[in-house]
Amino acid sequence: GKYLFLKKTVRGLATQSLLKTMLPETIHSIPLAKSMRWGNCRLLFARPVRWLLAIFDGRMVPFVIEGIKSGKRTYGHRFLALKPVVVRSGDEYLSALDSAFVVPDIEKRKEIIRQGADHAVRKSGGHILPDEGLLDTVVNLVEYPAVALGTFSTDFLRLPSEVLIQSMREHQKYFAVIDTDGRLKPLFVAVNNTPVADMSLVVTGHERVLRARLEDARFFFEEDSKIPLAGFVDRLKGLLFQARLGTVYEKTCRVTELTGHLSEIVSPQHKEDACRAAWLSKADLVSQMVGEFPKLQGIMGRIYAERSGEPKDVAGAIEEHYLPLFAGDTLPESVAGTLVSIADKLDTIVGCFGVDLIPTGTSDPFALRRQALGIIHTILAGSTSISLKSITDKAISLFGDKLSASPEQVRSNVLMFFRHRLENVMLESGFSKDVIDAALSASCDDLVSDSARIAALENLKNRPDFAPIAIAFKRVVNIIKQQRKLQAELIRKGGEALTYEDTVNSGLFQEQCESDLYEAFDQTARKVADYLQDRAYDRGLQQIARLKKPVDAFFDGVMVLAEEPELQKNRLALLNSIAGLFGQFADFSKLAT
Repeated sequence: GKYLFLKKTVRGLATQSLLKTMLPETIHSIPLAKSMRWGNCRLLFARPVRWLLAIFDGRMVPFVIEGIKSGKRTYGHRFLALKPVVVRSGDEYLSALDSAFVVPDIEKRKEIIRQGADHAVRKSGGHILPDEGLLDTVVNLVEYPAVALGTFSTDFLRLPSEVLIQSMREHQKYFAVIDTDGRLKPLFVAVNNTPVADMSLVVTGHERVLRARLEDARFFFEEDSKIPLAGFVDRLKGLLFQARLGTVYEKTCRVTELTGHLSEIVSPQHKEDACRAAWLSKADLVSQMVGEFPKLQGIMGRIYAERSGEPKDVAGAIEEHYLPLFAGDTLPESVAGTLVSIADKLDTIVGCFGVDLIPTGTSDPFALRRQALGIIHTILAGSTSISLKSITDKAISLFGDKLSASPEQVRSNVLMFFRHRLENVMLESGFSKDVIDAALSASCDDLVSDSARIAALENLKNRPDFAPIAIAFKRVVNIIKQQRKLQAELIRKGGEALTYEDTVNSGLFQEQCESDLYEAFDQTARKVADYLQDRAYDRGLQQIARLKKPVDAFFDGVMVLAEEPELQKNRLALLNSIAGLFGQFADFSKLAT
């Protein structure tokens, strides 16, 4: 055919001209979690826009936003540097602000806070409780940090340390101080935005505010402690989990039953403690303390359970069942905590999938990806052998008629969701994508076995003679796949399909290579069955790798699709049996060679 080509030269624009348009557009498009209109402005922004500093190559970039013209002037600390600061170039920016009592370098501000805090607590014999999250918050609240050390009454140390730390951290952004044994000291470190000559006045103000906060925390703790933790469970009937999935009380009932089901599979001797922990797992959500400090959920459950006389394993499992909270977080250590954790997360995943609350690329309000990863990591870490299909079916059944999707659809979607998460986990662990796909295409149910098969298959792939082995195996699998497709197409068109059974008739063998392959397969299948029983997948794959030579000889020595129907059916039956043996490990047709 004919083609038409056009060569067009587009002349570049001066950077100054581009920036005049791009900078206002960029400012208007900054994504902000919280914003509002200030004064008569139409611009939505986190804070009022007072001035605009815009310089490129020593020249001011002119533009206007909400009547404010850009320029070369900026301002320093609002109390310590009242005059405007002229910035002539980008190179001068940091030093100009430094001279105006603003530390623009975030790492430098962090170091000032660290050093100031360490110096402040050194004489007390303690040190700051490490808290990088709080440091990241505080460093962005100040521009010229000044550290102050305050105290609070030792009477408050009767409260759980978690309560004191959370009260200081969440409400006041104070750093807690601990001694060499990790025990909380009646001290705190506050970070101000302005240094003053007499810090005692500042410290007194901080202490007064914190005292009120801690008094509130003490009141919540004392009120909650008036009844045992189990007394809170009935109040969960008034707390909604999800509009279509019911209350947290209903979720608690489901999780308790699912925990019992898991216990029977994994560890029947832990069933009583695990089910008790599941029953109490959400009770602290309606306590006054967790109402004030939501991040203490689970922690207060453990503390209140201990005060209520619950067994230690039950109390610990209540806190553990939320784990892991984020990637790389601690996993549940106790058996009871592990069982409740899996049950709680699976209930949430199944319920959300059942009412079409499926995660998208931009939305995952119930953190289902994190919950699925939590289940996967927990199961793998504990080497817990569980059928994912079985427990998913049990979880589905506990919802009754609440789910809008069919059980089959929910099961299919949930299992595929887990498969994708497991694929990511295995990829991050360094396994090849084709190996993962091949192994999980054979089975994705018992995650411990699945991960072990992936590891064994990766080892096989790393063998120097892997390529010819894989080619031989692929040939077997592909022939069976092709025949199944052909037979299905014949049936679709109304024809008569050629059927073949797994049972091989050795009396129909015409060539020695057929007998040799059948004998090798029979011996291999017996040994592999034992290896599979013991999950010795490496040894199993090494065993079936020995089939390469008889498989090659078979293909070289006979015509599989013989003209005689009985011969063809028998040879296909032999290959189908071998493909079935391979299929217990992986779909070898998916391996790259």
